[in-house]
Formats: sequence, structure tokens, C-alpha cells
Amino acid sequence: MEYIKAKTENAREIYNLVQNTITAIYPKYYPQEVVDFFCQLHNEKNIITDIIDGTVGILINNTQLIGTGSHKDNHITRVYIDPAFQGQGYGSYMMQILENEIALQYDTVYLDASLPASHMYENRGYITTKHEKWKVENGVFLVYEVMQKRLSTISSSI
Repeated sequence: MEYIKAKTENAREIYNLVQNTITAIYPKYYPQEVVDFFCQLHNEKNIITDIIDGTVGILINNTQLIGTGSHKDNHITRVYIDPAFQGQGYGSYMMQILENEIALQYDTVYLDASLPASHMYENRGYITTKHEKWKVENGVFLVYEVMQKRLSTISSSI
């Protein structure tokens, strides 16, 4: 298993992974308008912009892309693990890498937690600092948690 910085040539594969994960997992938690919102938010253009900014990493198992994660400053974003590999520790592995990178400059990390991921974040020591809502379409709201974790006690081992 290898975690590397994404390159622009990885954009299409990252996009496919993110879209496939959203459409497979999010309908179990959210109405279709929210699923559509996430799909539109994580479009290929936004992924390419983040790759160019140097904020996107990818998790490779053998030659297969199984996950992606990003962070800008101390804000973790777009963490997705292929549904076929969820529940096997890959999400926690990627989070540890992102937290270690952030811990080099910051003593806290925060993220916007989707419902499918909030339990994993709680298990990693994240605490909900506030609840937010965002009106998407058709009068539907996305409700999510802003979560934070102090990094001063994080071990740098992966």
C-alpha cells in the first residue's frame, strides 16, 4: 500500500472513485438532492484545481486506486475510500497520514463530516464543534457536522 501526492493524470480516476463512492454510499443516508449536491461539488474541475494546489493524495494498493484524501492548511476535505475497501482500516490509515501532515504546522485539525463518515471521525477522537446546514435544492437541506481534533497527542507512526 502506498500513499502519494496526486498528479493531474490521476484526476479522472480520482473523480470516478469519488463519484462511485458518493452514489453507492450516500443514498443510504441522504435524499437524492444532497447526493446530487455532493456529486456536483466533487467535480473533475475542482479535483484538478486541488491537485494543482498540491493538496490531494491518493492511496494505491498494488496498482489500484482505493482512496483519496485532501487537506488545505488544517482542514481535511474529500476523503473517500472505494466502497469495496471500506471497513478494512484504509480510511483510518489515510486519516493518520493527513493528520500527520497537518501536525507539522498546526495543533488542531478540522473537517466537515458527512453522515456516513462521522462515526469513523468520532472513533478517531474528533469532537463535533457545531452543526451546519446548507440548502441544496427543492427545499432540501444538507445537515452536517463540523468536527475538530487536537493533534498534540498524535503519534507520528502509521
